[in-house]
Amino acid sequence: MQIKNMFEKQIDRDIKGVIKVGQSDEENVYQELDEYVVTKELLKHFRDFFNNYEKGVDGYTDKMGVWISGFFGSGKSHFLKILSYLLKNSTVEGKRAIEYFTDGKKIEDPMLIAEMTKAGTIESDVMLFNIDSKGSAKVGSGKEAIVEVFMKVFNEMQGYCGSIPYLAEFERQLDNEGRFVEFKERFEANAGAPWEKKRQAFAVIQDKVVKTLVEMDFMSEEAARNWCKNAKGNYDLSIEKFVSLVQEYCAKKGPNHHVVFLVDEIGQYIADDTQLMLNLQTIVEDLGTACKGKAWVIVTSQEDIDSITKTKGNDFSKIQGRFDTRLSLSASNVDEVIRKRVLAKNETATQTLRLLYEQKESIIKNLITFTADTADKKLYADKADFADCYPFIPYQFNLLGQVLTAVRTHGASGKHLSDQSRSMLALFQKSAIRVMDKEDGVLVPFSFFYDPLHKFIDHQHSQVISDAENNSKLDEFDVELLKVLFMIKYVKEIKANVDNLTTLMISNIDDDRIEIRKKVEESLKKLIKETLVQKNGEIYIFLTNEEQEINNAINSESVEMGEIIGEVSTVIFEEIYTEKKYRYSSRYLFPFNQKVDDRFFKGNQSNGIGVTIITPYGGDYLDSSLRLLSASEKSVIVKLPNDSTFLEEIRESIKIYKYLNKNASGARGSFESIRRAKEDERIEKKDRIKIYIEEAIKNADIYVNGDKATISAKEPASRINEALGKLVAMQYNKLTYMETAPEISDISAIFKHNDGQMSFLGTSDTTPNKLALEEVVQVIGLNNARHVKTSLKSLQDKFGAAPYGFDPKDVQWLVAMLFKLGRVSLTLNSQILSLLSTNQDELVRYITKREYVEKLLIDIRERATDGQIRSAKEVMKDYFGFTVSSDDDDKIMSSFKNRAKDKVEVYDDILVEYRINPKYPCKRLMEEARKRLAEILDINEPTEFFKTVDKKRDDLLDDAEDTAPVFDFFKGDQKKIFEEAVKNLAYFGNSKTYVSDQELLKVVEEIETIVKDSKPFGKIQRLPELNKRFEELHMGLLEKEAAIMDPLVHDDFLKVKEVLDTKPFAEVLRPRINQRFDEIWEKLRTSSDIAAIKNIKLESDTLKIKCLDEIDEYERAHQPEPKPPVAPVVLGKEPINPTPAPTKVKTKRRKNVSISNVAGARTYSIETEQDIDKFLAEMKQKLMNELEEDTIITLS
Repeated sequence: MQIKNMFEKQIDRDIKGVIKVGQSDEENVYQELDEYVVTKELLKHFRDFFNNYEKGVDGYTDKMGVWISGFFGSGKSHFLKILSYLLKNSTVEGKRAIEYFTDGKKIEDPMLIAEMTKAGTIESDVMLFNIDSKGSAKVGSGKEAIVEVFMKVFNEMQGYCGSIPYLAEFERQLDNEGRFVEFKERFEANAGAPWEKKRQAFAVIQDKVVKTLVEMDFMSEEAARNWCKNAKGNYDLSIEKFVSLVQEYCAKKGPNHHVVFLVDEIGQYIADDTQLMLNLQTIVEDLGTACKGKAWVIVTSQEDIDSITKTKGNDFSKIQGRFDTRLSLSASNVDEVIRKRVLAKNETATQTLRLLYEQKESIIKNLITFTADTADKKLYADKADFADCYPFIPYQFNLLGQVLTAVRTHGASGKHLSDQSRSMLALFQKSAIRVMDKEDGVLVPFSFFYDPLHKFIDHQHSQVISDAENNSKLDEFDVELLKVLFMIKYVKEIKANVDNLTTLMISNIDDDRIEIRKKVEESLKKLIKETLVQKNGEIYIFLTNEEQEINNAINSESVEMGEIIGEVSTVIFEEIYTEKKYRYSSRYLFPFNQKVDDRFFKGNQSNGIGVTIITPYGGDYLDSSLRLLSASEKSVIVKLPNDSTFLEEIRESIKIYKYLNKNASGARGSFESIRRAKEDERIEKKDRIKIYIEEAIKNADIYVNGDKATISAKEPASRINEALGKLVAMQYNKLTYMETAPEISDISAIFKHNDGQMSFLGTSDTTPNKLALEEVVQVIGLNNARHVKTSLKSLQDKFGAAPYGFDPKDVQWLVAMLFKLGRVSLTLNSQILSLLSTNQDELVRYITKREYVEKLLIDIRERATDGQIRSAKEVMKDYFGFTVSSDDDDKIMSSFKNRAKDKVEVYDDILVEYRINPKYPCKRLMEEARKRLAEILDINEPTEFFKTVDKKRDDLLDDAEDTAPVFDFFKGDQKKIFEEAVKNLAYFGNSKTYVSDQELLKVVEEIETIVKDSKPFGKIQRLPELNKRFEELHMGLLEKEAAIMDPLVHDDFLKVKEVLDTKPFAEVLRPRINQRFDEIWEKLRTSSDIAAIKNIKLESDTLKIKCLDEIDEYERAHQPEPKPPVAPVVLGKEPINPTPAPTKVKTKRRKNVSISNVAGARTYSIETEQDIDKFLAEMKQKLMNELEEDTIITLS
């Protein structure tokens, strides 16, 4: 049966696909009403509308706004126009509009029919218009305000000039005064043409207007000309003014007269202009308040009111209350309309198609399928659904609606696609006409919907299709597939993968899906080759000419192999397996090399193990080669399957990235949108690359330590981790030697244990980490054999690597334990550490802190011999008086050094005594003994210590014996007695010149013999008696000399006193003079030095002369000055010469000279007269030397 014979109505009849507001010829109106399909959805909308509209008929309401929404081609405009016919109660071909709904039984609800009839019977002015076509663009301000468009339509409805608002206001004024008809008649008589035809050219007919107004006696000529000149400038329109005019009009027309504004595409007109939205909101709000339901505003929009107010914000919350009636036309409504109006079948066709479905049901279900990630795409529900839709498939209704919306947004040549061809109804009709001559079984492929749309698609898209049609390398199927790819390019609900494209290209229920799929794949390859289509993962994308241009530029970017492998490395090691170290148990972390093919990730790496990924670019490896590679490199080898898809994806991703970086700015609008799309594509590729690589790792062969590993894990990261676990277990096979997991606190605890607590750390099999301890000793021993020093760092490096893998704290614990056990020695900065000389906290710090890791040296410790230990113990016993029972090196050394330190401190105290009194005996002996002991105390290395003590054993024992009496000397009374003797010798030494007493001289000699003895300790007992006798004899001499000196001092004092007593100022100087002589007498009484007593004579004589000089000096200083002369004055007479002042007597200076100074200190021998003369001559010369001018010498 041919397709064209299946339909109830002729399929190729003329149907107006889009009911455009403004098309009002009777033939069109008749078809609109006659063929209008009232679906279940529309029936509900009719009920909602007329139920609310009736509130304004029977009473008052301010809810007079209606918002009709629906996608492109959903029938919004048609519905709006049908409402206008019903409200206007239009008569078409002898029938009222309501009758088309009752006679044809489109609506059978009596209550709804009654409401519709009532609405049509009241007097109404219905204004139906497309706001975008009625509105005019204003220079500099974009779209015309909505109130101005409403005013224009309102003016036109009343017969006024719509395009010139100020002229319409003039017409309204004439009409209100009942003279508008007169004006038009007179104007036509003057102008020779009707006013309605001439008024659009108001600027050139002003003379005729002035003449007419003057003839009517409506204005003077001057006033008329003034109005013509200033009318435009004086005109002003506000929403308040518009609402007032509508209210006045309704009141003038009658108590229940209605005015209805039916506005098509209001949402499109407003777009993102918030000012226009507020304009509409205010109009509806004010009309509702002022007209109380007699003025209605009914609008259509793609978007429903809720989504618009949500997008625009809280400023539009009021409009929701005004547009209380909200009607939304869905895709199902379009589906139902098309089925009933275009696809309705005759009885024969219905039976034929139902039988056909029964026969082919399973084939059809397998033929038409979509991938699981496709949004709901309806298929045939049953045979009735098949008969209703045929030759179309149910998914096409919804998908085509999505295509229309997408094409309008991205690929329409005009904003509105306002021609009938964009209607869903028209698209289905024209696609059906294309197969009308074919037999049943044929299906309309989705590509057929392109042709009815192509002339309304913008050039950048349609040109690609046109060029493809003229491309000799492409066949018809290729072009049809390209059309499909264009139509779904911007539809998010379906992915353009091979499976979905195969379904969209099905053209017959007998098609072989496998063959169609192959054709699709071949076509896609050809389209890609011709750069008309791009593959992005599994998705194929239609390319515009601009996109092709950018793609060509992208493809010309060069990509190095290293860049691709670098990206593979980044994805694997930073996104899939992000661990940088393999975690073995909770303690051990093993860093591993990361490599893809032959390239390390992020620079060269030198870890003990690794993970190597081999990609399809890495070369063909035999199984044996991979086994060898895993063993030689000590790496996990992950051999990815030989599918290079992800590598090509990476190449393309890098090319896009390079292109975008080069062209980061300055692109024109369309190119900028393509750039954004390319960035999105790159991001999608990155996500897809990760998935591809994850799948590759899931299916990869993995080699470990020369064998192909059996990995139980399924996830990529888990597979690599499990393989690394196997590798670590094989490479670090001595890791189990560490049975414990010590921390720093455990290291510190080692040094706090006493020997009893450490006994368990011997060489028994129960010793913790015994094998590890022995390994460390063995490594140090091998280093010694090679003359290589062992640092803590070298041990950590050695035992951190295979086959050990110890943690640094493990090695630190092992070193600390061996040191505590005395099996190794530690040296830091050439200083040997010991448990004795270094406190525990410092030891822990040296062993655990990073700053010492290279400075701390470890060596095998040499134990002391039995003989060395005996020597140390003997010295301690004899020298320090201390006995140690232990044979432990460290304990003996510790005890020895502790006692030696105490002994050195005693030596130091005694040596201080020698600095105070160098006369003490045995200073050199004590210094040498102290030095010998201090040298041993400075030795920290146990081996050297014991060797030194053993070597100096005899010297140390001699020191112990020789210094014993010295220590006794300083501890007892001997020191005090010795000091007394030294003091007495000092007294004698100052005065021995004046001593002739033989007994005293003998006593002094005996004392000196004992004091100067190098070891006087056996003779010191004689000193007390000698000291006593010395003091007795010495005191006698002191008293004798003092008795001689006392009268001499007294005589000097009397001489001074005699002179002082003659002076009037005697009491001024007397206290100081007396004090000075008292001091000499005190010295005479208390001095224990004979020489000092003998010297008092000279001291006294000198003081005498000094005091006399002070007396003379004081007297001169206080001598009175002579008075000046006075001249007598006699009145009336000549002045008398004054008496001359007395001449000042010149005072001679007195000089006191001691007779002893004149006589001299030497001894004179006088035997003859000449000796006397010689002595006197010397005396005279000395006095002459003292004598000066104006000087009196006083001899005392």
